[in-house]
Amino acid sequence: MCRYQRRPWPCHQSTGLAEPPSLSSGINAEYGGIKPGTDVGELSELAPSLEVCLVMTVEPGFGGQKFMANMMSKVEHLRKNHPGSNVEVDGGLSPATIEQAARAGANMIVSGSAVVKASDARAVITQLREVVCRYLSTK
Repeated sequence: MCRYQRRPWPCHQSTGLAEPPSLSSGINAEYGGIKPGTDVGELSELAPSLEVCLVMTVEPGFGGQKFMANMMSKVEHLRKNHPGSNVEVDGGLSPATIEQAARAGANMIVSGSAVVKASDARAVITQLREVVCRYLSTK
């Protein structure tokens, strides 16, 4: 299923999807998101009208799940076909998995458990951000 919503920030859905803050349209952001079982084509069709394209790399619903690296082909598809879009990845992101997401083309990430459970959350956030920024600077 492809989710498409326009709502004021912050708003958290019972599915575990969190909406990103607005990027350019005041207090609202238009975004679409897909679960692991959804074909990327459903989101790709909407991408030109979205501010954020979200690829879930775990099944939504609870934290601490293992990162699904096979979802990176969806991120790569979105980055290749919609180079100006924001591509967000949510699920299982940590210092061990961030490089895969950034290399595939994600420029926005959501990391829950890796940050919350870290002894130094600030250091983990910095590390995740630096990896994404390094890949963005090469594009």
